[in-house]
Amino acid sequence: MKIRLPVKLLTAALLTSALSIGCSAQQSKGSASMASPEATAAIAAASAAIKKAKANDWIWRDTEKFLKKAKAAADKGDTATAVKLANKAKFQAEAAVIQYNHEMSTSRGF
Repeated sequence: MKIRLPVKLLTAALLTSALSIGCSAQQSKGSASMASPEATAAIAAASAAIKKAKANDWIWRDTEKFLKKAKAAADKGDTATAVKLANKAKFQAEAAVIQYNHEMSTSRGF
């Protein structure tokens, strides 16, 4: 009879720890991403710049591809790559807006 009490306590402790581990694993699967604040800020800035370029219907070919790759890198936790790609997308979007304004202000007539 004296052996039953420690076995019951051990069983209860094992079940409790297994339940805790299972719940924490479920929470991490449901979380959005492992993106750092730097990567999130860079991606947000790139998205805003892309939105401006799209408003003019003047966006470069690979700009959105770079943003998509930046988001994927941020989700994996690769902050350096995410920031680098997001900055590249932002640069291209801003350059596209500058190019649009230049094209619209320059006369092509002879």
